[in-house]
Amino acid sequence: MTLLTEALILGLFAMSLDLMVGYTRLVSFGHAAAYGFGAYACGWLLLHTSLPVLLAIPLAALLAGVIAIGVAWVCTQATGVSFSMLTLAFAQLLYAVAYKWTSVTGGSDGLAGIPRRDGPFGLHLFVSRNGFFYLVLIVLLGALLFCRSLVRSPFGAVLRGIRENEAKTLALGYNTRAYKITTVVLAYGFGGLAGALYAGFAGYASPELFFWLTSGQVLIMVVVGGAGTLIGPILGAAFFVVLEHQLSQVTDLWPLIFGSVFIAFVLFAPQGIWGLVGRRLQAKADAAS
Repeated sequence: MTLLTEALILGLFAMSLDLMVGYTRLVSFGHAAAYGFGAYACGWLLLHTSLPVLLAIPLAALLAGVIAIGVAWVCTQATGVSFSMLTLAFAQLLYAVAYKWTSVTGGSDGLAGIPRRDGPFGLHLFVSRNGFFYLVLIVLLGALLFCRSLVRSPFGAVLRGIRENEAKTLALGYNTRAYKITTVVLAYGFGGLAGALYAGFAGYASPELFFWLTSGQVLIMVVVGGAGTLIGPILGAAFFVVLEHQLSQVTDLWPLIFGSVFIAFVLFAPQGIWGLVGRRLQAKADAAS
């Protein structure tokens, strides 16, 4: 149950990045900023206020989205690698703040003992380990439905236009920067939601959540699962968690093996796990017809 809960939380985190990478081609090297901020915001609220966990989690996600407005405004002034490096700079800035602002963040010790406080009207159902798993599952499904509706809407069509040819989309009269800022804010909001769920799940938030390695791992999940599919990154996150768990029990060299698997996906299956599944299903349908 613990492994499944972690996989679902990381699936939400990866899906939030897919809005930027898969649909708008905004490659972020610092998406851990959203995840870490959401975790710290939720942890601080649960430690220093009387809010129940079901209110602290969405409030932390909202705060992450608000912070993302400034981040998006700065980062979207650049494109390509420059955009990616700016996102990385913001994540590393928050990493430094988490280490230095000891009175608020706990410094290198992080925030420990984060409670999973229940609330009125039967909200205690989600406090237990199994109950929290179902809470994470409900949130993930709700986020997936929202994002799927978003990318299938006219707004999503503009995002795909930006991905394929931003200059042509701009020539058609669309303010592409405004669309990119909105996408970054939404991605950070859902990434912060994943971080808030992690804080409630683990009862702990550390500066490592902001580290560039976390950003790299979630980007790998998106690529392995299949960018631009929403479901693919969720599968990529589950694949990452299960493979890491199994390999780490066998050998200390599991990062080397996992890196080799990632290289194999990039070279031989760039469409990712969901792309392979779709191609196999299509082949069976063609054979049946």
